[in-house]
Amino acid sequence: MSRPTLMAAEISEIPYVIARQLDALDTYLDAGRHLRQDGTRGLVTCGRGTSDHAATFFKYLMETSAGLPVASIGPSVASVYGAKLRLDGFACLTFSQSGGSPDLATLQHAAKKGGARTMAVLNELDSPVGDGADLVLPVLAGPERAVAATKSFVGMLVASLGIVAGYLRDGEMIAALSALPDLARDALGRNWSHAGPPLARTRSVYCIGRGLNVAVAAEAALKLKETCHLHAEAYSAAELFHGPVAIADESLGALVFGAHGRAESSIDESFARLRELGANVYKIQSVSGKGMLSTPATKHEALDPVLQAIAFYKFAEGLAVNLGKDPDTPPGLKKVTETV
Repeated sequence: MSRPTLMAAEISEIPYVIARQLDALDTYLDAGRHLRQDGTRGLVTCGRGTSDHAATFFKYLMETSAGLPVASIGPSVASVYGAKLRLDGFACLTFSQSGGSPDLATLQHAAKKGGARTMAVLNELDSPVGDGADLVLPVLAGPERAVAATKSFVGMLVASLGIVAGYLRDGEMIAALSALPDLARDALGRNWSHAGPPLARTRSVYCIGRGLNVAVAAEAALKLKETCHLHAEAYSAAELFHGPVAIADESLGALVFGAHGRAESSIDESFARLRELGANVYKIQSVSGKGMLSTPATKHEALDPVLQAIAFYKFAEGLAVNLGKDPDTPPGLKKVTETV
C-alpha cells in the first residue's frame, strides 16, 4: 500500500491514549475500590472478539492477584436462550469498543435483572451498553476507524490494571503504571520485521501464552487472520502439550509470548519444545538473542502483556502491508459488528 494505513496511525496514538487514561486513573481505581467495599463475591464478563480478549486479561489479573473468581458468560445465554441469571453479589463487566452489539446489551440487562451490578469498559460511551450500565469506565482511545481494533484493546488492558490496582490498593502497581506511556513509545520503536517472511511462509502460526498474556496470544492469532490473512491459533503453554504440539514441525510458525514472572518456566518449555521440533518459532520478551523479539522491560509483570500487544500490533500492520493486504478493511468484516 502506498498510503499510510489507519491501523498504523491508530497504533501510533497508543502512548497518548495511555497518558489520557493515567490522567483519569482515579476513575478506574475507584471502580476497583467499590468492588471491594461492596463485598462483591465474584464477577462475570461479557465481550466479543478483541474485547473478549481484554476480558480474559482482566480475568487472569483479578484471579491471580486478588483470588476473586471471574467467569465469562456467552452473550447468547441471554440473547438467544433467554436464560434467567442468578447473580446476586456479583458484578457484570462488559468490554466493548462500540457498545453497540445487541447481544452484549441483552446480556448486561439480564445480569442486572439477575442481581448483578453492571459496569462497562467502553470506548463509545453513547451506546446501548453504555446507556444500560450502572457504571461506565471510558477507555479514552478516541475515534477508532480501522476495522482491526488496536488502541481500544490496549486501553481496556490499562483500565483493567487500574480496576485491579484499586481493588488491591496496590501502590506498587499504581507506581508502575506511570511509566507506561514512555514504555509504549519504546515498544513502538522495536523492529520485528525479520520475523515476518518466515512466519508468512508457514501453513499456520501458533500464538502461545500463559496466564496474564494468554489474552495477547489470542489477540495476536485474531489479528494475523484479520489483517494478514494467515491462519493462526492461540493456546495456553499448558494446553499446547494436551494435543496441539503433535503437529509441530518445520511447516509451523509460532509466536511465544514470554514472561518474567511465575509463568516463565512453562512458557520457556513451550518455546524450547517447538524449536526442537523444527517450528519457525519466535519468543517475545524483554531480552535479546536468537529467536527473540524484544519488548521493553517493566517493573511489574502485569504490564508486560500491554507492551507485547503494542509491539505485536506494529509488527502485524507492517506484515499485512508487505503481504499486499489492506489491514484497514479486511474482507467480510465491519467496524461495528452487531450480533444477537
